[in-house]
Amino acid sequence: MKSVISLSLLSMCIAFCNANYEPNWDSLDSRPLPTWYDEAKFGIFIHWGVFAVPSYGQGAASEWFWWNWQGVSSPAEVYFMQQNYPPDFTYGDFAKQFTAEFYDADKWAEIFQASGAKYIVLTSKHHEGYTNWPSATSWNWNSMDIGPKRDIVGELANEIRNKTSIHFGLYHSLFEWFNPSYLQDKESGFKTDKFVKEKTMPELYDIVNRYKPDVIWSDGQWEANSSYWSSPDFLAWLYNESPVKNTVVTNDRWGSDTLCKHGGYLTCSDRYNPGTLQTRKWENAMTIDKGSWGYRRNIQFDQYMTIEELLQELVTTISCNGNILVNVGPTKEGTITPVFEERLRQMGEWLGVNGEGVYSSKPWTHQNDTMTKGVWYTKNEDKIYAFSFSWPDSGVLILGAANPKPGATIDLLGGDSALKWEPLQPRGVGILLPVVNPATIKAKWVYVFRLTGFESA
Repeated sequence: MKSVISLSLLSMCIAFCNANYEPNWDSLDSRPLPTWYDEAKFGIFIHWGVFAVPSYGQGAASEWFWWNWQGVSSPAEVYFMQQNYPPDFTYGDFAKQFTAEFYDADKWAEIFQASGAKYIVLTSKHHEGYTNWPSATSWNWNSMDIGPKRDIVGELANEIRNKTSIHFGLYHSLFEWFNPSYLQDKESGFKTDKFVKEKTMPELYDIVNRYKPDVIWSDGQWEANSSYWSSPDFLAWLYNESPVKNTVVTNDRWGSDTLCKHGGYLTCSDRYNPGTLQTRKWENAMTIDKGSWGYRRNIQFDQYMTIEELLQELVTTISCNGNILVNVGPTKEGTITPVFEERLRQMGEWLGVNGEGVYSSKPWTHQNDTMTKGVWYTKNEDKIYAFSFSWPDSGVLILGAANPKPGATIDLLGGDSALKWEPLQPRGVGILLPVVNPATIKAKWVYVFRLTGFESA
């Protein structure tokens, strides 16, 4: 085991240790992604902040509550405040109610490990500007000064590193809706950069040096270009000198000129899932709550993704060279609600059976089947994995994209081995499905067939 780890570290060092990246996009984009990220496939996003207190969104995400209430005066949010709070109540008053008394980083780490996720991304600061760590540049608007009186980021970072095999990452918003310094820079047409020098950049350097995250998930970039944000300078330091220079991955949200173009992996948009093979590594950041990233008290049951929907999203993502980042929104008290927890544990249960077709897999020649709808593919070494979203009533699963070679075999992961099959003409194979007894097999939700000795049809 030690020799395997040593070889892995050696190969990583060859790729990164002697690199010297310049603060321009041609140079920064040439940096290869650390291999752990592509191998991971599945991560968990955690959106948490003061917005968990009102935890309200009517046709809008709850984490945008402050902006919807006082930025654009959305009727739903304005009415909500009028009905439930006194006229002089400010958004800042919510911070005192962000209590996090049930926040247990050890419990969170156990849930995340059980989910099968290989990395997490926790909100360090959203667009409201409140920091979940004791930031020196966010006086009286951070989790140590007001609200929980705790270092939320630090507690979770310690538990993840000490008790799991998960990579720890952080989300950070470049801008803040109502920060006076930012609004002054914006008024100048971004010819001044006081906010960047005094707020954004000190925060980014601080969280990297303090918490050493393996993911920096940047956001809030769209109003100004990457030069204003000093993003190339920060990334050059991150890749060349930072304590995580050999392991860190970044996304593409570093300025109005970078989305879906520059940075590490591409996100392109929220819930991005193109459905076709992409040559550059990308990520599908999506939510179990179909309408919000932050927790919503007014969510309806049918607005939660089912486990079948989640797994189908995972499969269609990894088949096309993507990773999936599944979001949960904790409550103001610090709990991950039972529905979110159930979905994550179900993901882990399914991955415990079918993970060999997911982790470290690569896209195959075909992303989905040429004859049967709802069948997608990956490959892992010399094996091909066919993911079927349903169990055919006919008892036969037709695969038009795979041709058997002599000695070919087909196994149902979590079920029967050496299934019977017949070659089809002019191409493909028909798998004779066994009679399924749910009490005796572990295959469910999305069915995974391991094809050994097959080639592209």
